[in-house]
Amino acid sequence: MLSLHSARHRASRKAGANGGAKHAPAGPKIGLAIAGGGPIGGMYELGALRALDEAIEGLDLTRLDCYVGVSSGAFLAAGLANRMDTAEMCRIFVTGDSADVEFRPETFLRPAFLEYVKRAASFPRLAAEWWRELLFSPLEARWSDLITRFGGLIPNGLFDNAEVERFLREVFTRRGRSNDFRELGAKLYVVAVDIDSGDAVRFGGDGWDQVPISQAVQASAALPGLYPPVEIGGRHFVDGALRRTMHASLVLEQGIDLLIGINPLVPFNHAQGAPVVSEDRSLAAGGLPAVLSQTFRTLLQSRMQVGLARYAQQYPDIDQLVFEPNAEDRELFFTNAFSFSARQRICEIAYRNTLADLRLRADTLGPLLAAHGLRLREDVLADRERSILDGIAPPKRDSETTARLRRALDDAERLVAGQQQRRPRRRAPRKQAG
Repeated sequence: MLSLHSARHRASRKAGANGGAKHAPAGPKIGLAIAGGGPIGGMYELGALRALDEAIEGLDLTRLDCYVGVSSGAFLAAGLANRMDTAEMCRIFVTGDSADVEFRPETFLRPAFLEYVKRAASFPRLAAEWWRELLFSPLEARWSDLITRFGGLIPNGLFDNAEVERFLREVFTRRGRSNDFRELGAKLYVVAVDIDSGDAVRFGGDGWDQVPISQAVQASAALPGLYPPVEIGGRHFVDGALRRTMHASLVLEQGIDLLIGINPLVPFNHAQGAPVVSEDRSLAAGGLPAVLSQTFRTLLQSRMQVGLARYAQQYPDIDQLVFEPNAEDRELFFTNAFSFSARQRICEIAYRNTLADLRLRADTLGPLLAAHGLRLREDVLADRERSILDGIAPPKRDSETTARLRRALDDAERLVAGQQQRRPRRRAPRKQAG
């Protein structure tokens, strides 16, 4: 499902004059905002990104002007900002044949034993305090206070996210990549929420760009109940989606021309999708997990839609494209949100859905993309049987040195091309009469 807000009047991208000479027009400024959604949401976003990468000519997702990532979307945004393209990320997370990174799902699902031990260690003290109060102040002791008093024994998270940070740190410190926001070629924001104040913090922004990218992503993806809060600078951070779904405003504030957003969580339309149990039963038949999932998805999407409508008024010069799953897609709704075993199937669904959205809205998207120097690839859209694996070439078996050299040469080539584009054209001298 594609939500499209066309700019009411697009700002012309004309380079300024220098000594009276006119320069070639500057390229489009494009920003990417990726929401969260757990492991399955992240895989849906990867499939959608791969489809955009293949179907839009002129779009280089590793060379955008600004990125913002929230929760699982922060993994992908940080990877793209580090010039890891969608094909490489598919090799890492889908096919598993990357020559660079070895991904093990169990890395993200290791029990937080240290957290369990820390909480259990406080039980004797809490029990002693309770019994002392019960014996000496029986009128003040209430059984209902047990929930509050012993609630501190419950771990903050089931899984240890220290391994998540370690995995990302290893990835971002190899092959010319960087774990430092300040060393990236484009602006990257990773959003998390301070659990003690409820404030959203933009890692990569002023005052927070010294935090390692791996640690910022760890904090942004610390979904309460699943992972414990992450301590950074004496403050504790959790999932950035608690405040906003996509935090697209961080990208829009950068003076971009085109926003591309991806949100993997939408409510399931039971009236149009396949029935859960039987024709006459609703989502309530699925019990508390189904009800909570639908509630959570509905709140996130409605909040995002309100924000996008406001952004269309606040930023009338910016085209906005936001890609989401189809509301009647039953498989996405009922797949375990924290399962890695279904990642290839979910990526494939996202890939085909996104291509279908581009195909369906091609007449509207054509002129819009052309205004930004982009074009839909008709051959890709025409292939309705195309799979996400079709365009992924075998990995290059580069050494660390070769990979760094390849990256440096690519940077040099881009720099030269940019200088040639900005170089003023010299007019041929006029021949004098006579």
